[in-house]
Amino acid sequence: MTASLDMTRIPKHIAIIMDGNGRWASEKGKPRSYGHQAGVDAVRRITSEATRLGVKFLTLYTFSTENWNRPADEISALMGLVLTSLEDEIFMKNNVRFRVIGDRKRLPDEVEQKLRETEEHTKGNTAMTMVVALSYSARWEIVQAMRNILIENTDKPLQPTDITEEMISHHLETNFMPDPELLIRTGGELRISNYLLWQIAYSELYFCDTYWPDFSEDDLQKAIQSYQNRQRRFGKTEAQVEAEITK
Repeated sequence: MTASLDMTRIPKHIAIIMDGNGRWASEKGKPRSYGHQAGVDAVRRITSEATRLGVKFLTLYTFSTENWNRPADEISALMGLVLTSLEDEIFMKNNVRFRVIGDRKRLPDEVEQKLRETEEHTKGNTAMTMVVALSYSARWEIVQAMRNILIENTDKPLQPTDITEEMISHHLETNFMPDPELLIRTGGELRISNYLLWQIAYSELYFCDTYWPDFSEDDLQKAIQSYQNRQRRFGKTEAQVEAEITK
């Protein structure tokens, strides 16, 4: 399908809600942990394909702050999976840098140490940055940003006009990368689930029924093709956008 894509209009940043691991496993009569392991295989596939296509940032919703309410054995299995899945092959073979966003203070010490080591080990990679949203939620992120703004300005009271979109964006976890042009959710659900709410203000949304473990390179290309078939207006009219294109 690559031939049908416009390689000059590949999204620089794709964010994915990797949904459906548990249901995929249940339909096969397997425990949820089996689905999460299969989901790691999908991460490997999609990371390689995104790098090949020229995507610069791939942000994966891995574990939300709400997921801490799941059964203890599932949380333990997921944390163990984080430790075992951060392989050199994913990052070094594809020249991919690894970054993490989220409330890392809640993570087990051994997980946090492994995350730091992987970030340090891959910081020189330049083809693409994989960003893992771990112990993350958008509302937590926005609240944290506002708290940090107040902490930084304790010596002088902030005026209402001091608060700008740029100031808030600068204090978000994602301040090192552009907003996603394309958000993909697998698994058939039609919701955002507290993910990158500030950053997806003008993102194109793509929902598919495919469970994450079955999400393939072709599925990624279909999502990008859907994105390329849309007209991004940013509040302008269709006529305005078309006039700009023809200039």
